[in-house]
Amino acid sequence: MEQNGEANLTAPLLQPNGSVVVDFSHESSESDKKTTKVVLRIREIQCASCAVSIESVVGDMKGVESISVSPLHGQAIIRYNPEFINAKRIKDAIGDLKFEVDEFPDQEIAVCRLRIKGMACTSCSESVERALLIVDGVKKAIVGLALEEAKIHFDPNVTDSVHLIEAIEDAGFGADLISSGDDFNKVHLKVEGLNSSEDATIMKSYLEAVEGVNHIEIDEGSHKVIIAYDPDLTGPRSLIERIQEAGHGPNIYHASLYTTTRVRETEQHHEITAYRNQFLWSCLFSVPVFMFSMVLPMFSPVGDWLSYKLYNNLNMGMLLRCVFCTPVQFIIGWRFYVGSYHALRRGSANMDVLVALGTNAAYFYSVYIVIKALTSESFEGQDFFETSSMLISFILLGKYLEVVAKGKTSDALAKLTELAPDTATLLSLDVDGNVISETDISTQLLQRNDVIKIVPGSKVPVDGIVIRGQSHVNESMITGEAKAVAKRQGDKVIGGTVNENGCILIKATHVGSETALSQIVQLVEAAQLARAPVQKLADKISRFFVPMVVVAAFITWLGWFIPGETHLYPRSWIPKAMDGFELALQFGISVLVVACPCALGLATPTAVMVATGKGASQGVLIKGGNALEKAHKVKAVVFDKTGTLTIGRPAVVQIKNFSKISLQELCKLAAAAEVNSEHPLAKAVIEHSKKLHQQYGFSDDHLLEAKDFEVHPGAGVGASIGGKRVLVGNKRLMLAFQVAVSPEIQDYVSDMEHLARTCVLVAVDGVICGAFAVSDPLKPEAGRVISFLNSMSISSIMVTGDNWATATAIAREVGIEKVFAETDPVGKAERIKDLQMEGLTVAMVGDGINDSPALVAADVGMAIGAGTDIAIEAADIVLIKSNLEDVITAIDLSRKTLARIRLNYVWALGYNVLGMPIAAGILYPFTGIRLPPWLAGACMAASSLSVVCSSLLLQSYKKPLQVQDAQGRGDYLNYV
Repeated sequence: MEQNGEANLTAPLLQPNGSVVVDFSHESSESDKKTTKVVLRIREIQCASCAVSIESVVGDMKGVESISVSPLHGQAIIRYNPEFINAKRIKDAIGDLKFEVDEFPDQEIAVCRLRIKGMACTSCSESVERALLIVDGVKKAIVGLALEEAKIHFDPNVTDSVHLIEAIEDAGFGADLISSGDDFNKVHLKVEGLNSSEDATIMKSYLEAVEGVNHIEIDEGSHKVIIAYDPDLTGPRSLIERIQEAGHGPNIYHASLYTTTRVRETEQHHEITAYRNQFLWSCLFSVPVFMFSMVLPMFSPVGDWLSYKLYNNLNMGMLLRCVFCTPVQFIIGWRFYVGSYHALRRGSANMDVLVALGTNAAYFYSVYIVIKALTSESFEGQDFFETSSMLISFILLGKYLEVVAKGKTSDALAKLTELAPDTATLLSLDVDGNVISETDISTQLLQRNDVIKIVPGSKVPVDGIVIRGQSHVNESMITGEAKAVAKRQGDKVIGGTVNENGCILIKATHVGSETALSQIVQLVEAAQLARAPVQKLADKISRFFVPMVVVAAFITWLGWFIPGETHLYPRSWIPKAMDGFELALQFGISVLVVACPCALGLATPTAVMVATGKGASQGVLIKGGNALEKAHKVKAVVFDKTGTLTIGRPAVVQIKNFSKISLQELCKLAAAAEVNSEHPLAKAVIEHSKKLHQQYGFSDDHLLEAKDFEVHPGAGVGASIGGKRVLVGNKRLMLAFQVAVSPEIQDYVSDMEHLARTCVLVAVDGVICGAFAVSDPLKPEAGRVISFLNSMSISSIMVTGDNWATATAIAREVGIEKVFAETDPVGKAERIKDLQMEGLTVAMVGDGINDSPALVAADVGMAIGAGTDIAIEAADIVLIKSNLEDVITAIDLSRKTLARIRLNYVWALGYNVLGMPIAAGILYPFTGIRLPPWLAGACMAASSLSVVCSSLLLQSYKKPLQVQDAQGRGDYLNYV
């Protein structure tokens, strides 16, 4: 897969007179890369004095290096250092002088990813989003709860990642920078010998002289150098060599890669360890409290000492329970106080608020009981210290199990990132291609055009082309295809795949973040961060969930307390050693802590994380939750023909000459006209012309020059060659240019079309001189896929620019009943819209540039992995191995995922809908069953755990066609 270039964000070409135009551009001077230029066009500059006043005010601002104001053009050119000032402050300063300066257009957008710490539920992720969106310059912010990451699009002239992190921390969460938009072509080096500012200056001057170096950051304290570079011009190995060349005499520099541990895995391990330790410490104190409260009093001789009165009615059991519970409440449970404070400060409520309310109610009421017992000889009451301590312990246990399970949801992504080997064997070749030396180096040091040796059993480190040798390569870890693929000279290999038998030499074509493996990982990470529409249900519920629970808990307490005081229910309902207030309090606390908003927030993102990771390992790249959700609704799949239903490598099987022009001349003219076309049929004509030249030994084998080249979408091409006007295409092209089609030609074309062959006609100066009959074999799995789609109640449709006869023949062979033929790219998109107007959810499967409009118009666009970059960019789902069976895999995986999400909501809502009435005591009058607060807390913890474990079951997903292959041609309904 080729890397797609980043789209440039450009300003409008036309601006109304008098409006402000802001043009950001970075200085290209190598000596000062931190200087930024901003050009402002300002209204109402009437004279030179206006310009002087602006220059004097702005010029005195710290960080502004120069300013030039032109009254004639009404514009100001300012150069400034973004470390001290930004463009917004400059604009505000000019505005304070009563000159009108409009808002900046979005000409420069930066992207960064942050890891967020401390999020527990959907309410937390929404709070982080709100905190980011109120920061000046932030255009878009997406926060993923399950992934614990945020992706922010912002204007770098107004804010930066430091301010974004500060905004998140002000909201009560932790944040660390994962990457910024320009991190993909950066190398981090550790330099020994970098001890002073003089060393830094020398090093910087040497590096700036290297062509392709864009930016340099030097940290003398940590001996670290960060270099941004253009991989087309230089690479990390060249930069290391340049740094070592800078050392002279006593100043010797040694540079090496700055290795960092895997941040995500390390933080997950720390989080798991922290929850485990907190739970164990909590158990150390909670178990004695539970024993002193529930167990020992049941055994009379053993537990009698707990009833020993120390002072008035304060006994030994009360004192020990208070002593052991207090550290759990205020030290181990401090995290809930902090979370509650930050949640309430930002005007929201989360799980921490519920836990803090419940445990505080139990603890402080128990303290009240202790004080009353201490000061009264006749007071009798029951403390609830075990409720507070056991509740916190169970919640910590649940969180520990939850983070362990959540870590497993990203297993597929972690396995992808570990596919690339750590080292590679770099070869040095002489001018004749003979190997001079072999060196084992880090994969991160590889550069484009490096020659690498791959021995049997080793992994391919980067994407490249085989230049010597042949072998079979196992690509199952990337494409999901179990069968090894033969590789010989000229074939492409993918980084992370395994060489099985022969020894091959490859030339690196894509390294670092440009490899197919890195692109897949980035795509999956982006998909896991994107929020699925079905998540909106949880978002809506979370906004009022916690306040509703607090109100329900208060009503529960009143509902039991008031009837108890007024004797509306029998006194026998109240357990011994309790009064009506205490019974009501226990019911109220149980309602508080049984409700769990976390499970609702995790229901969708955990399932999406597992599904997208599993899809990637099966060769199906899903670009986000939106595509995943839409795919399960698909009722019609529209297939392109060439390269999608067919193999995409058409070959000329027959040539027919209708004139006196020689075969050689006919082939040369057709090839010259088609050489600038990307269509597979054009490539087939060119390839066949070359073979004829080689077969018959034509002396003049160079292509003629084509002028005035024109593409006629869905019809063919035209060009002027050697003073002749040549048209190459189908019958529609000929008729459009009023080229006569004789009965002989018409009969030949019809005969070929009934044989499922496409006729490419060649007209010279308005006369058809010949025809190429082109055949493109069907993919072997095409018929089976269409049949399986029918069993899934999904209709299959073919749309193609080819003629009706050929299209009908192909459709008949694979079992497609509905065909749209002789359709141009715009027409394909219109056919999609027509189907949508019928109420169908439509998926489009294509591979070429001409399929891009249809891929965008469809509800779900699926691009064949071997297709063009434009098609892949336009699609919602990419089928890496170009196998049509993966169309079924994508739709079926979507259905399974949505079913799992619905089940997750059943688990999450079921706990709350059933748990809250039981906790409120609805069964108590009839059965005597009540839910103690500590047990209610255990239920709350179990709800989140059950949702995550439910999502993890998607890891066992199997392709439906594999089931069909094992059982014979079966019905999809039986499989489901």
